[in-house]
Amino acid sequence: MKKFFYFVLLLAVNFSFAQDYSSTVNTYLQNNRAQFELQLQDISDISIVSQSFSKSLKANTVYVEQRYQGIKLFNSTSPFVIKDGFVASAKVSFAQNIASKVNASTPGLTPNIAIAKAAAALGLNAPSNLNLLETGMDNSFVFSNGNISLENIPVQLVYQKIEATNSLRLAWDLSIYLLDASHYYSVRIDAVTGELLETMDWVSQCELPDFSAKHNDLSKNEDSVLFENIPLAEKNILVDAQYRVFALPLRNPNDGPDTLVITPEDATASPFGWHDTNGVVGAEFTITRGNNAYSYLDLCDTNSGDSPDGGASLNFDFPFNLPQSPANFRDASAVNLFYLNNIIHDVMHQYGFDEASGNFQENNYGNGGAGSDSVNAEAQDGGGTNNANFATPPDGSNPRMQMYLWGGGTTPVADIFTINSGPLAGVYSGIAAGFGAGIPLNLTQDLVLIEDDDSGPSSDPNDGCDNITNGGSLNGKIAVIRRGECEFGFKVLAAQNNGAVAAIIVNNVAGDPPLMGAGVVGCQVTIPAFAISNIDGDPIIALLDGGGSVNGTINGTNVPFSLDGSLDTEIVTHEYAHGISNRLTAGPSNVGCLQNQEQMGEGWSDYFALVMTIYDGDQGANIRGMGSYASGNPNGIRTYPYSTNFAVNPHTYDDIKAEVAPHGVGSVWAAMLWEMTWDLIDAYGFDADLYNGTGGNNIALQLVTDGMKLQTCSPGFVDGRDAILEADQIANGGANECLIWYAFARRGLGFSASQGSSNSKSDGTEAYDFPPFCLLGVNDNGSINNFIIYPNPSNGEINIKSRFDVGKTIITVFDMNGRKVFNQQLELYNTKSINASGLNAGIYLIKIESANHSQTSKLIIN
Repeated sequence: MKKFFYFVLLLAVNFSFAQDYSSTVNTYLQNNRAQFELQLQDISDISIVSQSFSKSLKANTVYVEQRYQGIKLFNSTSPFVIKDGFVASAKVSFAQNIASKVNASTPGLTPNIAIAKAAAALGLNAPSNLNLLETGMDNSFVFSNGNISLENIPVQLVYQKIEATNSLRLAWDLSIYLLDASHYYSVRIDAVTGELLETMDWVSQCELPDFSAKHNDLSKNEDSVLFENIPLAEKNILVDAQYRVFALPLRNPNDGPDTLVITPEDATASPFGWHDTNGVVGAEFTITRGNNAYSYLDLCDTNSGDSPDGGASLNFDFPFNLPQSPANFRDASAVNLFYLNNIIHDVMHQYGFDEASGNFQENNYGNGGAGSDSVNAEAQDGGGTNNANFATPPDGSNPRMQMYLWGGGTTPVADIFTINSGPLAGVYSGIAAGFGAGIPLNLTQDLVLIEDDDSGPSSDPNDGCDNITNGGSLNGKIAVIRRGECEFGFKVLAAQNNGAVAAIIVNNVAGDPPLMGAGVVGCQVTIPAFAISNIDGDPIIALLDGGGSVNGTINGTNVPFSLDGSLDTEIVTHEYAHGISNRLTAGPSNVGCLQNQEQMGEGWSDYFALVMTIYDGDQGANIRGMGSYASGNPNGIRTYPYSTNFAVNPHTYDDIKAEVAPHGVGSVWAAMLWEMTWDLIDAYGFDADLYNGTGGNNIALQLVTDGMKLQTCSPGFVDGRDAILEADQIANGGANECLIWYAFARRGLGFSASQGSSNSKSDGTEAYDFPPFCLLGVNDNGSINNFIIYPNPSNGEINIKSRFDVGKTIITVFDMNGRKVFNQQLELYNTKSINASGLNAGIYLIKIESANHSQTSKLIIN
């Protein structure tokens, strides 16, 4: 796999075929140096690290890095938009007066010592067999993994900004991917003192929070619409691959059935299909692996595993047969995850997350950027539960998506076992293991107490932790095992290896049955297992140990199934979107720009999950819970579900002060983007075609994607809002400017809102106003309206959208002489239309009155 260490070399190759904008950028910086308070020396050594052409903006986005004496300033990357030979936009975040702030220009520590210092600071073992593999340009090196990292360790000399002292310290920048893939640390070590200066984590987590949603339990939307992607003629040369999946826009299995989709790939984004890597017609893989993703079952948490095979015909028709245990549809799970990773790739390619912009492909087909970075997508990962994550290294290195099983919000204790006769006859409750086969519906067999030789650290002969001595008796029976010194997976596997058809683990301490994780070898278990309490289990052990017989029936009818995160489209899309936002913000070679406290990464991820799963007929006021399937909560895993109805989601900018970063902070940003999206849908309609649609949802997704390309490194809310406004200005001439202002102002991010430092979520000030030029549809004081009037200007067909369900409302229109020329009473809920087509062209005042709200606004009739 190509490492991101080679990114500069790859850029040199790509730039040889791209226009050089160095002169344009330099001229702009020289002419605007005073505006940015930069010295000549601050801009004397800059470097273009990546660039791409945006079809939507009809411009080039160019990412420029600041350097001093050939050493780059970490996270100084600034985006420039160059259109028609001129700089149309620049977000310059360069350090000022560098010479007075640097502490050194020559390191006192060698790079291998810096790796050792980083390992110690992270609490890791000291690296061993650490070898220098490559020496590159710009004081950069690549070392072997040192047995502390999944990947080789790149090291580069940089300057690290120290906020507290407003200084720049020479540092070694390096990354260590922990062996269990739980964290991918990006670290700066002081190159003089060896001190740890900064730690970032490229793994974005989506674990279930401790709070529950605060609003009513509402039923799901039953409507669905098939994903519209018109196959192109070129697909006829490819094998008609087919996949049984929960196809977009389905949010999860609760919303509709699985379907068999045929040739779903997009001919532009994936011209050789989803199983190609060499750019020649014909699949290189018949498993769930290809140019954009490699999906496999990481049951043992080894970051590897088996993939389902569709054969030469690429027929991935594996049944789900829900509801049942995820252990019974593993191949189908990996196929669904493969499909979602590919379909999101193909859709987002249309919106500008393409090869040159840092998308995830093994082969970039000559379209720029660094390849060798398809997504490693791990289904039913054995490394955790109630979570999902996505690791995003720089362009040219593989990201990793880990999808786990979820509890679905149900209590795990259930009636699971019946003793059919004798003194202990009755029904017993237990907890199914988090590994092995699902609990069967009807398995009747004799119970046998396991016996071992106590040759290990355990002194209990019935805990299955040592050599089994009664293996012959276990064959074909249900093994009874006491909880003990070894892992649950180890003892159940021992029973399985001796022929047991199921295993019952008896707790050895008071209380409820234990939750049983797989441990190191539990992924090899294929028999069902469950745990019972010591109160229920000790009498069974005593009876068996005394020579008695027990016959029982295992029945999983009442046992709640775990839910598979790979089937929750919202969670998968959320995780994938972390890769999008990290690669687009400040360019694909710099993925450390969303680590500040007010960053909106979680918000973008929620937003992509929402906008890609809108059903035809949805309304903005509907309830949209994030991760509602996996969590078992219709309201999802955020403080509030998403809705444009403030009674459901009252979030405004000020709320980030009390919300937990990053998920809570991000949810406020997503609420703002959702508000804007539905205003655009109200203006332009909804289009179910995510590839080629022209609806408000398509426009919103494009603006949000372009905005990420235009914003600075370490953005805050105001930075993100302004980037979206700028994207609309460059792409559309500002056609939606006031609509965008209205949406953000409604949620407290108005014209006068102040961000403060993007490194703090506590120093911002919300505001509900908007710029003076957005006069239409506003009250005279410039404050946010309770009602939105659109289109305005209008031909007489006028929509009125209310922020609240206000009920009985009187609509009155006056001409400029004060004469009443139109009057209508209606029940106003969400959006209603009036027909004033009888009015002559001109300027009017429209007054909207309800019991508790009144607003007068300008109205133009064409």
